[in-house]
Formats: sequence, structure tokens, C-alpha cells
Amino acid sequence: MYAIIGAGPMGLCTARQLHKHGIDFVGFELHADVGGLWDIENPHSTMYESAHLISSKGTTQFTEFPMRDEVAPYPHHSEMRRYFRDYAEHFGLYAHYQFSTRVVEIQRLEQGWKLISEQDGVQREWLFDGVLMANGTLHTPNQPALPGPFSGELMHSSAYRSAAVFDGKRVLVVGCGNSACDIAVDAVHRAASVDLSVRRGYYFLPKFTLGRPTDTLGGAIKLPRPLKQWLDGLLVRALVGKPSQYGLPDPDYKLYESHPVMNSLVLHHLGHGDIKARRDVARVEGQLVTFSDGEQAEYDLILQGTGYKLDYPFIDRAHLNWPSSAGAPQLYLNVFHPEYDDLFMLGMVEASGLGWQGRDEQAELVALYIQGLQAGSQAARDFQALKRERASMRLDGGYHYLQLERMAYYVHKDSYRQSIAQHSAALRNGLASRTTATPTLHAPGNR
Repeated sequence: MYAIIGAGPMGLCTARQLHKHGIDFVGFELHADVGGLWDIENPHSTMYESAHLISSKGTTQFTEFPMRDEVAPYPHHSEMRRYFRDYAEHFGLYAHYQFSTRVVEIQRLEQGWKLISEQDGVQREWLFDGVLMANGTLHTPNQPALPGPFSGELMHSSAYRSAAVFDGKRVLVVGCGNSACDIAVDAVHRAASVDLSVRRGYYFLPKFTLGRPTDTLGGAIKLPRPLKQWLDGLLVRALVGKPSQYGLPDPDYKLYESHPVMNSLVLHHLGHGDIKARRDVARVEGQLVTFSDGEQAEYDLILQGTGYKLDYPFIDRAHLNWPSSAGAPQLYLNVFHPEYDDLFMLGMVEASGLGWQGRDEQAELVALYIQGLQAGSQAARDFQALKRERASMRLDGGYHYLQLERMAYYVHKDSYRQSIAQHSAALRNGLASRTTATPTLHAPGNR
């Protein structure tokens, strides 16, 4: 018996794959329903009212469960919540989950794991053969201290829900990721003024090109990496121009070496003077903010769109092969521990265009590996040895990703999916070649 932590999209496709491959499991979800952060009614969600997917539905959806035709190319979060609920209903996943249940701690035993859960203030202990962690990467805010005391209102984007919070206020948005830009655009319609503090350069991509979602264009012809970066960079320049033309710093790195911003509306508002570009915050005194170029302005509200940090509070970090010097656990394919065969990290992966299908393939590889170990297949033993050797290997496709904490688990989509597919095929073949029946592991149960 295995434990799955989380019922967001990653947890759900993990549950689907274990169920599909006949592996018994129990799921644990902190909220009362599925969907994770995509359910804005989830008190632990970081969703905001105006949020939509930043990738198109065609490149994001599960292949075996497409989104409805009437859903827009870039669905609203409410459509995504409905999609994940429909997915869970369709594949019969609800019955496998313990909802409104917090995983307090998981402890390593001589064989397997002890999991302590809490529901309505009552704790319960479970024994599992293995644990699959799928609790997400976007729930613990990264909120660095400001360089000085701010006497106005300070909030992180994780707490933002509605643009009503900006009514009549002088607003400074710190950061230039996708959420920060979305929120700055929201603020334009309610705030007295909106400034955007940016420390480094970003590439901005429009969501639509030639009437089609931008992420659906290209890819038919595989180009060498340097040529693709150059050609796509020229296309971006032709479509939206240089960031410096809008008052923002230009990137000092090549396209695809950091996650691009899928938002051209923020450039529209910068170009119309609705948003003013600012440099990095150098000093804060009361309501007065001084920027790195010496400019100053006063604000009523500072919103930090400064991202999230990996956080797994229910497990000792020592079990995650996570050196203090590393931005993320060192796991093969961002999933497989070099030594443990009963602990898996699901969803700790980011890649432009990977979508939920790429994560589903990741979950299937884990299910096949578990099956292979249970069957004693040679392919599983080969993979067991390989994951020990390659724990620190990064599938970057030759791209020189920026050395940022949020890029520590970023991979190259094509390289990653190709490797997943190769390993999955080998494990399937290994299972098929077994002439004896697959032995069933004894499930210790719970107490």
C-alpha cells in the first residue's frame, strides 16, 4: 500500500496511474475537494480572481482526458477547478482520498514509512510500503525582507484575491513573473497609480500569435538549440519589441534560459503610462521607497510578486537528498531518490510546455518502476542502479539556465519527456518479458 500526498493535478494523475496499474494507495488532501491551488475556495490556495492558465489548454491538458471544446484556449481558474473535479470523478479517484486531512509527519522505518495524519484534530497513524509526494511547489511564499521599515500595507501575491484591495491606492508591485504582471494589470483599473519594480530583464511573449495560442506554434521542425534561440528571439523582437522600449531592463541572457512571461498586456499598459517601470528597491523609509537608480516615490501598498520556495514540512530534509547548497532536492528526473526505492517526488519539475501530460508521464514511470520492483524485473534493477548514478544529472537540453533558486528544478521539455518515454518503454518491456506472475507485496495496513 502506498500513500499519495496531495489532490492537485499532480496528485490526481499520480492516483490515476497507480489505480491504472493496479497499485493500492491512499491519498491525503488538506482541502475538502480536489484541484489544489486551482480551487480558489481552498483556504490554502494562492489563486486570484482574474487568474487564467498561462499555457494553452491544448498543451496543458491530459491526453486521455481533453478539456471540453467550449473551454477557452486559456481557461479561467474556475474552468480548471471543474476540469480536475471531472477528471477525479471520471477515473473514480474520490473514493481513494482522505479529504480535509493534514499530513503531519512521515517517518522512515526499517521497512516502509509511518505516516501521521490529522483530521478534525484527531491524529491517526498509517503504515505504508512507500510514499509519493505530490503536494506542489507553489504554496509557501518567498517573501524577502524589505530594506527598511514600510509603514503602508505589505502583502505577497499568495494573499492576493481581488483588485478591490487596490482601490485608490498608490501601488508598487515588486517582481516581474507571470503572477506579478497579471496583478499589476489588475491594479491598473482600481489603483491611483501602479509602479512595477524589476531587478533583471525578462522576455515577454504574447499569448496569441496569428490568432493562435503562441505555445502551439513551431515545433514541427526540430532546430539546433542556438538556431532556435536566435530565430525565436527575432520573432519575439518583431512581435513585442525590446523590454527597454517600455522602460524595463533588457535580458542579459538568451531566450529560454529562464521562464518567459506570457503577458503582453503589461507592456501595453507600460506603453500607455498606466504602469511605470521602476528599478530594484534599494531602501524603504515609512512610505518612501528609493530605487537603485536613485528615483523615489511614496506608496500605500507594496505587493511582492516574488514567487515561492520549496517546502515539505512533514518530512526531514535529510530524507530528500537535498544539500544545503542546492536549490532543490537532487533526484534523478526530479523524482527518484538515489538510495530510496519507496519515496518519490512528483511534480517538482518546471519546463516550458511540459503541461499536465508531461507530469502524467512522470507519474506513469513511477508506477511502472514500482511494478517492476514488485515483479523483480531486470529492467527495474537496471533503472535502480542508473538512478543512483544520475541523481545530480540535469536534463537541460544544453540550455544555460539562470542560477536562480526557482530555476533549480527547471528542465528542457523535449529532453525530459524523451528520457521518461525511454525508461517507461524499458520497464514495460521488462514486465512483459516476465513469465512468472507478479508477486503482491503484503500491505501492512493502518492502525
